[in-house]
Amino acid sequence: MRIYLDDERTTPEGWIRAHWPDEVIALLNGGGVTELSLDHDLGDDIRGTGYDVIVWIEEAVATRNFNPPKISVHSANASAREKMLAGVRSIETLAKRPL
Repeated sequence: MRIYLDDERTTPEGWIRAHWPDEVIALLNGGGVTELSLDHDLGDDIRGTGYDVIVWIEEAVATRNFNPPKISVHSANASAREKMLAGVRSIETLAKRPL
């Protein structure tokens, strides 16, 4: 399953739309997620950002041997994008494979 986290963009064909980090995390916990595409700014920082998903995955890989899906970042927020990509690199190091 391919998950697209965004609050505004059109969901690409073949992807499942999520609006909030907790939705993505629930799907990741359920298994079967093969790919993620994450936006950062979702319109309500109290409900979370795409970076929260990165943090959750990083912790799950480090503490539970979670097998992360392929992760891409499509955020237009340049500084947040760099922060998220740094998290992806950390996950790759922990998982010992490129995402």
